[in-house]
Amino acid sequence: MKKNIYTTSVSSKNDKINLREIFEKYYYHWKWLLFSFIISIASAFLYLKYTTYQYEVSSIILINDGDSSGGSYSELSVFQDLGLLGVPKTTLDTEMGVLKSRSLMEKVIKELDLQITYYIKKGFTTKEIYKDEVPFKLNLTLDDSISKPLDTLFSIKAKSKTQYTLSDSKGNLISNGIFGESISCKFGNLTTTPKVINNVKIGQEIFVKISPLEDVAINYIDRLKIVPENIKSNLLIISLQDPVRLKAQTILDNLVRSYNKNAIEYKTQIAKSTDEFIKNRIDDISVELTNLDQGVETYKIDNRFSNTDSETGIVLASNAEIGNQIVELTSQIKLIDYVSDYMNSNKNDLIPANLGVVNEITSQNMVNYNKLLLERNRLSGGANNMNPIIINLNDQISRLRESIVQSLINYKSSLEISLNATKTQEGRLTSKISAAPKKEREIRDIQRQQQTIETLYLYLLQKREENSISLAATAPIAKIIDTAYGRKTPVSPRKMIVLIVASLLGLLIPVFIILVRSILDNKVHNAEDVEDLVKAPILGDIPHAKSKNKLVVSERVRSNVAESFRLLRTNINFMLSATDKGAKVIFVTSTLRGEGKTFISINLASTFALLNKRVLLIGSDIRMPKIATYLNIKQEKGLSHFLMDRDLQLEDIIMHHEKSNIDILDTGIIPPNPSELLINGRFDEVIAYGKQHYDYVIIDTSPVNVVTDTLLLRHHADLFVYVIRANYLDKRQLKIPKKLYKNKRLPNMTLILNDTNVKKGGNEYGYGETGAD
Repeated sequence: MKKNIYTTSVSSKNDKINLREIFEKYYYHWKWLLFSFIISIASAFLYLKYTTYQYEVSSIILINDGDSSGGSYSELSVFQDLGLLGVPKTTLDTEMGVLKSRSLMEKVIKELDLQITYYIKKGFTTKEIYKDEVPFKLNLTLDDSISKPLDTLFSIKAKSKTQYTLSDSKGNLISNGIFGESISCKFGNLTTTPKVINNVKIGQEIFVKISPLEDVAINYIDRLKIVPENIKSNLLIISLQDPVRLKAQTILDNLVRSYNKNAIEYKTQIAKSTDEFIKNRIDDISVELTNLDQGVETYKIDNRFSNTDSETGIVLASNAEIGNQIVELTSQIKLIDYVSDYMNSNKNDLIPANLGVVNEITSQNMVNYNKLLLERNRLSGGANNMNPIIINLNDQISRLRESIVQSLINYKSSLEISLNATKTQEGRLTSKISAAPKKEREIRDIQRQQQTIETLYLYLLQKREENSISLAATAPIAKIIDTAYGRKTPVSPRKMIVLIVASLLGLLIPVFIILVRSILDNKVHNAEDVEDLVKAPILGDIPHAKSKNKLVVSERVRSNVAESFRLLRTNINFMLSATDKGAKVIFVTSTLRGEGKTFISINLASTFALLNKRVLLIGSDIRMPKIATYLNIKQEKGLSHFLMDRDLQLEDIIMHHEKSNIDILDTGIIPPNPSELLINGRFDEVIAYGKQHYDYVIIDTSPVNVVTDTLLLRHHADLFVYVIRANYLDKRQLKIPKKLYKNKRLPNMTLILNDTNVKKGGNEYGYGETGAD
């Protein structure tokens, strides 16, 4: 087997990555890479110029958890003995939810009037302005007939120092107005006044957008971020991104302020409820105590007691302790009755706390009940009654209330038992002092009732003062550590990141496209694609010819294509050097039509003619002839006529082409039975005539994968030139020449790669004329 004549380096297929080949593949498209890079960078600069920058503002607050040992409640430690620090503990998750509630955000938006936003034109985009940047102040009175939230956009443009025009979003004039006067619009009455009259600029225009309150609130809630500063601390970091830094700072500061205000209102509800309860009880007891005092006075006057205390002191001294117990028990029972009556008549109100009427467990249940009730009232502002959290809290409140009522009943029963037992004991002592007058016992009973009511009266007065102190000393739940602050540099978009990403995309996108194309590309491109599969000798490659003229070889032409044919001629002579017989018969074929075998045949014949050799070009592709068309010649009779007419002589149908200095036996007409004609014996005469009268006989044959004509004539060939067109033939079709070469069905078979891309890796000759390419 002869070695490959192909002039570039040839290596067997291996597993190593050829970095140079990869580089050359992408370097070939350097213009597209550069173009994509420039477009990406230009797009990035345009994006950075016209996009809306976002600024981030953050604030840090401390959430007090209700622990009296520290935090904002430490200043109230002096009141621990009064029971004022029974504040329910809070959790960060709960407070974060309250801070992000829609009701709280809507309250902030209403206070700051953020439903109305102002913009000015800046180049091709608009820029939002805020506070001092807004030249006009609007006062809008909505029409009562508008049921839906207002959502509109209009512009205000100063015509003069005193007049302006009002236009809609499309630029259509709505109305002409005078600063300070109200004008009627479709959504209500609008009054516009300049903030500073002397600063009104004629032609100055601002755009005003009015959005629904709920939409604005949801928009800010989506952008609001609240995260714990540390899992072990009660610090919360609140951040907000907005195109206007000052606006974001104002929103955060007002959000924390409103949050504290709401928290204080919630925390004072229990104190106010307790204060009202105590006040009502004091009024009732005051009347009752006054009546008792008057009763004592009347009883003494009627019974002519002069010194009741000295007379009854000895008798009561021995029974003082039991009497005190009866007073205390009776007071507790009355307080339980007051609390029970209050709970029955005020089922949805807070239970008065810290009255000291019940045992420790029941008191703790009351505190928990008030805590749950306040928690439900606070969360119900941002959710409906069907919310799972609200339902769960309602269920807990109901069960806890039933438990408290039952505890009061049980505790009252136990007090009554104790009271009865104490009275029994008192009865025994009373029987021992039977000598005491009946009137003395009666005055003692009246004084005992008076003492009981008086004790209860003083106790409630003390609790009222304690509750007043608690109400006045209510502290906010959130302490501001850092007020809202943000850097002057935007957080989005970041210029360097945008430019880096644009640069990478500008390079990666074309690289990716080239990679995908190469992965999906099954075409033959270069000699390496062929030689890895087909082991036949490669004579060379023919670059792409730019000229429409099919004859690209002549004596004066030194183009890349012409030189490649000269190199091909040298390699063919080397392959035929072992052939001793006279004329050399060269068959030119291909796998499919359109691979350029006729083009190769014509120019190869012309190349041999430049050596003053006698060359006969035969068009044996009688199914689809192309020689006459390519050379722009007209021949009435050709090979098909000779094969059919045995009286016809070859000298009569062979014509001479002056420009290429070759003889041509064209195909002639297309017969109905080409295969039968080629094997009828007359073609042998053609070959014999060619060998006798010419140095080279070049035969343009049919494609081997289309018809069998070429295989029928293969025994006449001294050399088979198999044409493979680059960027045209599918690599999967290479199995055809591989099989033909392996089975030696085409004698002395060689390969030519046609229509290669010189700049993409083919041989560059680079001298002589190039106009004929």
